[in-house]
Order: sequence, then structure tokens, then C-alpha cells
Amino acid sequence: MKSEFALAFNEILEDKGLPRDVIMGAINSAMVSAYRKSVGASTAQEVRVDIDLDKGSVAVYAEKEVTDEIFDQRTEVLLEDARKVDPNCQLGDLVMMESTPDNFGRIAAQTARQAIQQKIRDAERAQQYEFFKKQEGEIVSGIVQAVNSRQATIGLDLKAEGSMQRKDMIPSERFRIHDRIRSYVAEVKDLPKGLQIVLSRAHRNFLRRLLENEVPEIYHGIVEIRSIAREPGQRAKVAVSATQQGIDPVGACVGQRGVRIQAIVRELHDEKIDVIEWNPDAAIYISKAISPARVSGVYLNHGKGDDKTAMVVVPEDQLSLAIGREGQNARLAAKLTGWRIDIMSVSEAASKALAQLRKDPSLAKLAAEEADTMARVEALLQQKDEGRVLNLDDSNLIARFVDRVEKRGEADRKVEEDARQAEIRKMRESIDPRAFQLSIFDVPTLKEHLQVLLQSAGMDTFGDLVLRVKLDSDSILAIDGIGPKSHEEILEVVRSYQFPVIETEPVEVETPEVVTVVEVEPVVEEPVEIVVPETVEEPETVAEVLEPEEIEETATAEKTVEPVAEDKSFEELFQMDTLRRTSETSEEEDENGLPGDKKKKGKKRKGYTVEYDPDRDATYVKHKHRNDDDWGEW
Repeated sequence: MKSEFALAFNEILEDKGLPRDVIMGAINSAMVSAYRKSVGASTAQEVRVDIDLDKGSVAVYAEKEVTDEIFDQRTEVLLEDARKVDPNCQLGDLVMMESTPDNFGRIAAQTARQAIQQKIRDAERAQQYEFFKKQEGEIVSGIVQAVNSRQATIGLDLKAEGSMQRKDMIPSERFRIHDRIRSYVAEVKDLPKGLQIVLSRAHRNFLRRLLENEVPEIYHGIVEIRSIAREPGQRAKVAVSATQQGIDPVGACVGQRGVRIQAIVRELHDEKIDVIEWNPDAAIYISKAISPARVSGVYLNHGKGDDKTAMVVVPEDQLSLAIGREGQNARLAAKLTGWRIDIMSVSEAASKALAQLRKDPSLAKLAAEEADTMARVEALLQQKDEGRVLNLDDSNLIARFVDRVEKRGEADRKVEEDARQAEIRKMRESIDPRAFQLSIFDVPTLKEHLQVLLQSAGMDTFGDLVLRVKLDSDSILAIDGIGPKSHEEILEVVRSYQFPVIETEPVEVETPEVVTVVEVEPVVEEPVEIVVPETVEEPETVAEVLEPEEIEETATAEKTVEPVAEDKSFEELFQMDTLRRTSETSEEEDENGLPGDKKKKGKKRKGYTVEYDPDRDATYVKHKHRNDDDWGEW
């Protein structure tokens, strides 16, 4: 058994080269399946397989019940045999016992080989999918293995196969078996029947990747490919631009003497490639896209939505070249630029301009200004219709006339478009912003098939639908699949839809108890300073002046000081009054900025007066407190 298993395992391990854990997982599951099949074990019974890769041995362990009598060898074991494995087991316990069958070697080897091969196929398939999924959008090389009228089978790396449908081939090329070809990985699918790799040589990105491989400037980002339009095997147009100043993007793609572009042309079976320089100005960009034809003028018409039309005027001798064989050049230019292009000759454009001036009332002023030129142009057109050749001056006259008329019309259309865009912005502002955040598929009152139709028409959100209805509700009828009944249903949804109102539970706010706080202005202790001018002689006798501590005691209520001694003479009283006036004068000088101590803002001034009451024949000293400009008597 060891030799057979070891040989099988080593063969698989060497041939497939898959990860060790994948192989071990496949072997374990295969051995368990082989054991159940050989002994007829139930799937409810736990089975474990121990594999020794070094020795190449396999041991199978099955869960069995401990009994004193065996009725089924597959699920039961005697107590004495069970205690050889677990000495503490008792009757009724479940123990794992080695149950490797005697003839398990050959059966296990065959079953394991089949199971492992299936696991290996699944692992290879997963490995192929991960590898080619990363290659999606890139160029791969392969060998043609089979060709029929519908498709070609290409052998790729990792023993994978890709398919190329007839529509994905270049029409002019024919494959033969064992041909090595390059192709573009368009799509990779993991289907139940197997891995599907879709290859293409007609895809426009196939040309993009070829340019990246052949042109280093494109690969490194110095030159950027803006757009590609291609008709496989016939003609292609590529618009490029430079990301750095001083770089010629067209010259970089063409290469010296066209060596770079010729290599790509040979790969595409002589497909003609026009490389043009991209320009942000749509008129210049379109005129270059029409190359190799020479263009007289390009006039733009920004229609509603994505309807953008450009009228390209070319000389008479350039008309067929601008259109191309079966309109090929015009089609590629339209695909490249994203504009709908109308190409007409100068004479056709002149006839159109004449008719427009005569019919359009908005161009009446211009028609009056160009009356003489209109007559001249009409005569020249009649001359051309008669088969007479126009000289260069006449042709230039017609071209200038067309240019003036078309530019005037282009300016008027731009004004109309600006006004329309302003109306759209104003209308958009009037719509609830939540409508533009609501997907069209999240509108519950709108039927599912209508949601799909509206989304395909460019209305991804409910706001887009509302805006379209407000601007032009009849435009909804122009959508394929929407009739009058569906149109009315959509209008009803727009009229009746209401956004859900989020109800919030009222929160009870406790009113805090109002506490009245009485602010008591602190009393600033400041000694009273009395300034006596030098010119005033100090009196011999000075009236009694209260100390600062005594002044503070009188700050809360008015207090009359006890009369001073009555035996003072009138001369002494006069000296005391002079002293008071001197002190007040000093304080006024300080307030007016005169010499003295600086005034301290916000602090209170204190003073006193001495008064004589003749009725009572008594003298009083009264204290005063100054707050701002008012004096309050205490």
C-alpha cells in the first residue's frame, strides 16, 4: 500500500506542480471518500485520515461506540479494545479507533487518484482565472489551434484556451493552424462549463495597446491618447496630445520616416491610420479630424442634451475626400470627436445661408446689411449651376459670405443655449435636493419596467425625472417603450410623490430654577489724598479730618458728623473752607489732565465738606463719595 500510494502522490506532485496545501486537502478528502465507499460507512460517522508523506503511509480513524458486545464492526468497539486507546473510557462513550481496511491500499490509490485529479483540475482552473483576469485589457500571444467559419481557438499560457469570434477578427486576415498571433483580452468569464477567455483583434483598444508598445512616449505618459475611432482592416483615426511642452505628439507616434506607425500597420494587415493632434477647441479639433481633407470653416450647434451638431464647409474639390469612401472619413471623424458632422460644399452652404436670411426673422437686420452681397452670391451660384467655372475671388467671396452668416447664427444659438442652461439651473434649484440623491430604482410607486426605461434614457435619479417633466413633459413620450398610459402614470408619480417625514420625539427640557444673584460692588479702599498748591500757605490750624478707616465705616449710609468745637473763631473756619476748595481744585485739575496724580478709571473718589449752619450756630464736616460724574452725599 505504501509503494502504490507513494508512487501516485509523487507523480501528481511532480507533474502538476501545485501548492502543497492544495494537494494535501485533495488527498484527505479523497481518502475519506475512499474509506466510506469501501466499508459502506455512514456520512454521519466521523472519519479522520492521517497521512505520512515521508513514509507514504495512510491511517484511517473512525469514531465508534464502546459496547460489551459487537453487532457492527464499522460503528462499535469492545470496552477492552477501546481502553487500549483511552484508559478512562466507559460503556457508551465514543472513541476514535484505527479502522484501516486490509485491502484499502489498491482501492485508496485508485479513488485518491481520481479525486485528486478533479481537485487539480479545479485548482488549475482557478489559477488560470486569476492569471487571465489580471490580463484583461492587455495583449497576449498565442498559437492557433483550430479554425472554423465561426471562430478560432487560440492556445495560451497555463494550458488555457481563448476563443475569437469572426466579428472580432480583422476581415482581411486568415488564420492557419500553428500560426502565432497577438490579440486583445476583451473579457474573462468563469462559467460552470469552464473558463471562457474572449479575444479580439478588431477592438479599438487593441490599437491603443499596440501604440503603447511601439511608442515609448505613450507608455511613459509623455503623450496621451485622447480618442480612437476604428474600422478594422480599413482605416483608423487616433487623437493624441502632449502632457509636456515642446513635445510633438503626432511626430512621436509616427516616428522617424514613419517606422513606428508602419510596424502597427503591418500588424493590422495594412490598416490605414491617421494620427491627429487633439485640441480643446471643438471647431479646430473637428477640422483636424476631417483630414486629409482641407476645411473652409466649422460651425457648431449645441443642441439639447447630448445632441451636438457641427457643420463643416469644404471647397468643392475637397468634398469627396472629406466624406470618404461610403462616408467612412466622416463616420470616423464623428466617432473620434463625439459630434454629429454635416459636411457640405461652399456652394451648398451659400444656398442654405441665402434661404436662412430670407426666412429667419431674427436675421432681418443682417439680411439688410448683406443685401448687395446676397445678390452677388446668388448670381455666382447661378453661374456655377450653368457649368461656368468661378475664379478664386468669386469663390472667396462666397466663402466669406457663408462665414459671416453662419457665425451670426452660431452666436445667436449660443445665446439661446446659455438662456436655456440658466433656466435649467433655476428649475433644478426649485427641486428638493433629496430628489437627486434618490435612485430611480428606489421610487416605490414607479413600476419596475418604467424604471429601467427611464434609466436607459439618462434619468438615473428621481430628480432627473422631475427636472425632465418640468422642462418638457412630452419628451418622456419620445422614449421607446413609453406610451400615453405609461406617460400619465409617470406624471402622476411625479405629482404625488412625497418624501418621508422623519418624526422625532419631543424632548422635555427641564426649566432651571431662576436664582437671583445680587452683585455687590466691592468698595475699593483708597486713601484720600489732599493736594495743597505751593502758593497756598499752610494754615496754622486745620480742621479735623477723618482718617481713611473712619471714612470706610461711613460707606453704607449717610452720617452726620458731630459738630466740631464751637469755640473756633470765624477766621479758623474760613481757613478750613479754603483748604476744602483747594482740595477740590486739585481733583478737577487731575480730571482735566493737568499736573497731579493720574486718574484711575473705574475707581471711586472720596472727599469731604465743611459747612456752617448759622441757624444752629454750628459747624459740620460731611463726607462725599464720587461715582462716575455724579457726587452722592453719604
